[in-house]
Amino acid sequence: KGKGPQGKKITLKMAKNLVRVNFDGRRRLDLSKMGITTFPKCILELADVEELDLSRNMLKKIPDTIEKFQNLRWLDLHSNQLNELPEAIGTLQNLTFLNLCNNKLTTEGLPEQLNLLKNLRNLNLGLNCLESIPTTLGALKELTDLGLFDNTLTGLPKSVRSLPKLERMNVKRNPLPELTEEEVHDDPIKRIETLYLIQEKDLCSSCLKMCRGERDELHRLEELTPISSKKLSFPLLLTPNSSAKDNQEEWRVR
Repeated sequence: KGKGPQGKKITLKMAKNLVRVNFDGRRRLDLSKMGITTFPKCILELADVEELDLSRNMLKKIPDTIEKFQNLRWLDLHSNQLNELPEAIGTLQNLTFLNLCNNKLTTEGLPEQLNLLKNLRNLNLGLNCLESIPTTLGALKELTDLGLFDNTLTGLPKSVRSLPKLERMNVKRNPLPELTEEEVHDDPIKRIETLYLIQEKDLCSSCLKMCRGERDELHRLEELTPISSKKLSFPLLLTPNSSAKDNQEEWRVR
């Protein structure tokens, strides 16, 4: 009747048969790749599970009844058709993992209540339609992994860049401008995981200019560092079975 595809109907009996217990004792309900178009009301009877996987379906909306899942620690909604999240998402205080990758989420579709997920450690918002990131996400102090790749972001809030426990932030394939010198030094702790050595001919003009500028600055600092012209002497230094020498550099030569 023109209402579009109805998707697969999930019954409570089917859902119960899909509940598994992980090696760590957590109960997991896996409804991924089931062709679901609407959130199954019957699974509210299983709201005591710790993990819920609804990924790779055709869901367009998550209802406010998601707040019934107060034990949830792990929620996977990636690869659906969501363009917004309910405010009730903020009531899931035990969540540590939330995957929203590959949906149709817009900046307006991210409720302010996301900042209430104080225990969240992993948040994936990649492959969506985000033009900006709410500054309120800076309240997620436990966040260690943040995925923002493949959006249309042109900037990142300082509150997000300065998250105290953030270890990984993927912003690849966004129209972000190059970071300014001030932005580069926002974080006093430098996290260098990989060092790449390449030849100058392999660098683009902007990268080459930046590298040369940093090299020149290093040379300038070296020139400003005072160097003592006084010859080092170690008159009290003793070597085994010997008497002290006025200048122990003689021993070094030997």
